[in-house]
Amino acid sequence: MRRREFITLLGNAAAAWPIAARAQQAERVRRIAVLMTGDDAEGQARMTAFLRGLQQLGWVDGSNVRIEARWTAGKADNVRRHVAELAALTPDVIMATGSAIVGPLLQSIRAVPIVFAQVPDPVGAGFVESLARPGGNATGFISFEYGLSAKWLELLKEIARSVTRVAVLRDPGITGGIGQWAAIQAVAPSLGVELRPVDVRDPAEIERAVSGFAHTPNGGLIATGSASTTIHRDLIITLAARHRLPAVYPFRRFVSDGGLISYGPDNIDQYRRAASYVDRILKGEKPADLPVQAPTKYELVINLKTAKALGLDVPPTLLARADEVIE
Repeated sequence: MRRREFITLLGNAAAAWPIAARAQQAERVRRIAVLMTGDDAEGQARMTAFLRGLQQLGWVDGSNVRIEARWTAGKADNVRRHVAELAALTPDVIMATGSAIVGPLLQSIRAVPIVFAQVPDPVGAGFVESLARPGGNATGFISFEYGLSAKWLELLKEIARSVTRVAVLRDPGITGGIGQWAAIQAVAPSLGVELRPVDVRDPAEIERAVSGFAHTPNGGLIATGSASTTIHRDLIITLAARHRLPAVYPFRRFVSDGGLISYGPDNIDQYRRAASYVDRILKGEKPADLPVQAPTKYELVINLKTAKALGLDVPPTLLARADEVIE
C-alpha cells in the first residue's frame, strides 16, 4: 500500500470512529430498577401501567431497556436486601414506591437517579429540598397533601352521623403517618369527635387495639395512607365488619375488597406519570430539576353492600358526588 493511500485510510477510519461510537452508545441497553411493595393484583397493575408508559415513550423491556424488579412485601429486611441488590446492578435510574422504600434507598444510593411514587411528604422526610426544586438525586409524585386527611374524618361523619369516637390507624414510623394524624386532629374538635391513634406495625397489635376500641359504642375507623395499612387491609376490613365500625380508607382497593368508603388519588395514574420522568432522566435531565408533582385526580368510592350490612343509609348528596358506587 502506498504511503498516501495509507494516510487516507487512517483519516477515513478516524473520522468514522466517533460515528460508530455514537451509534453504539445509542443502541446501549439501559437498565431500570424497580422496587415496589406488593406483588399482588394492585402491584401488578402498577407495574403494567409503568411498563406501558415506558413503551409509549419508546422504551421496551428486553429491547433497548432492561427492567430489574423487586418486591418487598412490606418487610424491612426485604427492603434492605433488595436495595443492596439493586445498588450492585448499577442501574441508570430507579423507580420506587413509598417512604419506607425510598428512605433506605437514599441512605445507600446517592449517585443513581430515583423516581418515587406514592410518597406523602418527601420534604418532611428529607428526600427532597422542596417540591419545586428537589435538589438531589430523587424526584417523583406525592400521594396526597395532608389536608386530604381531614376530608376522611368529614366523610366518616357524613356517612355515619352517630360516630363520636374514631380510631385512626397510622404508621408512626414515617413522616406521612405523623402528618396525616395531625391533619385529622386539627378538625376533630369542630366535628365533636374524640380520636385514638392505632399503630399498624403488626397484625396482633392492630387486632388487639381495634377490638378493645370497639367495646365502647359510636365508634368508627380511619385507615390513613401507608404501606402498612395497605398490607394489612384485609385484616382491617375484616375487623371493621366484625365490630360493625364504619370506616374510611385512603384508596379505592380497600372498598373493592369490602370496605365502606374511600377517598384518595388514582394510584395507577402515578405510575404512568412516573414513566415520563424516567424517560426524561434517561434522555439526560436531572432529578434535581424535575419538580415533585401532586395527584391530578381524586376518587370517591362507596360500597353500598357494606353500608347496608352496617345499617347505614348513605345520604343522596354523598352518592351524587361519588366517582364509583359498588353495589
